[in-house]
Amino acid sequence: MLRWGCHIRLTAPEIARFEKITGFVPENVKTLADLDAYIARCKRYYWGVSRDTRFLHWLMDRERGRCLDAGHEDTRRNASGSS
Repeated sequence: MLRWGCHIRLTAPEIARFEKITGFVPENVKTLADLDAYIARCKRYYWGVSRDTRFLHWLMDRERGRCLDAGHEDTRRNASGSS
């Protein structure tokens, strides 16, 4: 995920992972709030308390975390001068 202030841009691999996990393309995701709204819509679509549903929700949350972690790692790497 690329970040510019409060704006974000999902990379092609991130979009593909979200689509594979949820079955929906994350369109018009330009801020973290948009990403959270997309994930919330997907969780509402796949609602329930079954083990499979809880796992799917966990996958969505994990992917969101991966996006945020990747953005922070890239920033630190660029700030230190290494690539």
